[in-house]
Amino acid sequence: MNTVSGIPLNYFLSLAGILFSIGVAGVLIRRNAVVIFMAVELMLNSVNLVFITFSKSLSNVGGEVIVFFVMAIAAAEAGVGLAIVIAIHRQIKTSNVDEINLLKW
Repeated sequence: MNTVSGIPLNYFLSLAGILFSIGVAGVLIRRNAVVIFMAVELMLNSVNLVFITFSKSLSNVGGEVIVFFVMAIAAAEAGVGLAIVIAIHRQIKTSNVDEINLLKW
């Protein structure tokens, strides 16, 4: 059986699947923009867990390099997304995505 640090791959992949499912549920169910951004970050972290798991399992650093770039992009996304949410909240006084219709004529 293939393991990472003595723990079977199935455990890591199951955890990543559960985290990704929680993130998808958060995006689909919640209406607050900040919570949606947190759910997207949770999905990105679950994908990072899969990359790291296979990287360690296959003794290949390619997955770890991809994780580095995904984390950098996630940090930029969080910063820009939070700035947009703050700007919209200042103008409309809400962060509920159902009430935000700035692109409508």
